[in-house]
Amino acid sequence: MRYDLIIIGAGPGGYVAAIKAAQLGMKVALVESQRIGGTCLNQGCIPTKSLLHAAETIREIRQAEKNGIQVGTLQIDRNKMYQQKDQVVDQLVQGVEALIKANKIDWIKGVGTIIAPGQVNVSDKIYETEKILIATGSKPAVPQIPGSDLPGVITSNELLAQSNQYNQLVIIGGGVIGVEFASIFNELGCEVTIIEAADTLLPNFDSEISKKLALLLKKQGIKIATKSSVASISKETQLVCTFSSKGKELTAKGDAILIATGRKAYFEGLFAEDVAVELDRGMIKVNEFFETSIKGIYAIGDVANRGMQLAHVASAQGVNAVLAMNQQQGVYDLDLVPSCVYTTPEIASVGITEAQAKEQDLSIKIGKYNMAGNGKTIIAGSSLGFVKVIADAQSEKIIGAQMLCARATDMISEFTTAIANGLTISDVGTIIHPHPTYNEGVGEAYELLAGHGIHTMPKK
Repeated sequence: MRYDLIIIGAGPGGYVAAIKAAQLGMKVALVESQRIGGTCLNQGCIPTKSLLHAAETIREIRQAEKNGIQVGTLQIDRNKMYQQKDQVVDQLVQGVEALIKANKIDWIKGVGTIIAPGQVNVSDKIYETEKILIATGSKPAVPQIPGSDLPGVITSNELLAQSNQYNQLVIIGGGVIGVEFASIFNELGCEVTIIEAADTLLPNFDSEISKKLALLLKKQGIKIATKSSVASISKETQLVCTFSSKGKELTAKGDAILIATGRKAYFEGLFAEDVAVELDRGMIKVNEFFETSIKGIYAIGDVANRGMQLAHVASAQGVNAVLAMNQQQGVYDLDLVPSCVYTTPEIASVGITEAQAKEQDLSIKIGKYNMAGNGKTIIAGSSLGFVKVIADAQSEKIIGAQMLCARATDMISEFTTAIANGLTISDVGTIIHPHPTYNEGVGEAYELLAGHGIHTMPKK
């Protein structure tokens, strides 16, 4: 059987691209050896957020007394938490499998190897195709630390695979993965230590968010060491992580040590010996249409050298790549991507930060609202945070936003819409935000941007 498109990898990039291609009338095959849904659905975004939801429930129960609700002895069953996580994943996997079937996409189960342009070998059977799209994603990056191969030194894959009874957890890496798992296990009663090489946690985010998050996590009981370099991991009665921080040699002990230092492109065994695509920094190099150095072979998502390693980026790239194959204009602006972190409170960001604006010598206006005055925040007893929106001082167009507050990840798209459509301060000032909601904080930030905040004390 000959196909118009064979996609290797059925994660959020691959399966979305397959559905879009089928909608455009292409005959599509999806090659996947594991479960449909890729890392995001099976070993990343969804299972992590299920555990984060459980952790947030624990937090709410512990704080219930101040609302007049008396709760008996709190009992946490990690096995049931993981069972619920698995049920959520199974339901979503089945849903995607149903979509694949309904769109008449052939699922070829096995490991795909590109043996030539237009030819893919799966389990010693050769499939012919007009075009190939690589969507094989990424895997955890494990730095070469002496002792990193010891039992109990794990990545997010192993941590999510089965429940555990860790009482102490050391996390190497203070990026998104690290802080989210720190939040989960801290609520489970685990003593958590984060070791991060950069000056702050979440080094790629707005510096104010990074600093305030560190303060909040410390307040929750999480130990944090920044500007730190891990020297080695050893095994005594527990695992011991030896690291240097600000000129001092320190140690952190744990029942497990989580390596959360990022992810790297995965394409092992993907190409036959005589098929060589150009690489860039360990990723497959692609052009603006996501085509590799070999005509007719494309790559998207974490495996490619364009954009951030995020599930929604892979999905958007998949759609744009398929449209390009069909000589159509891409629909997604891939330069405007919202980023989310599911800590308590949540973090979300889109567009440029204050620091980036300064680097670009942009004259800006800033509207920043402290969520301490937000009614819904006070009612919920949430941690304090803020909503910050940035506009170009000349055009008055919205160009960036950063949020540290409850429901930030659900609200960031309002700012994305404003930036994508070139809305100005006066444009967004016409929007009515419902009361009482967290979303009122967005409206307050807009008002402050215009210089006339209603619910903020005037400056003396």
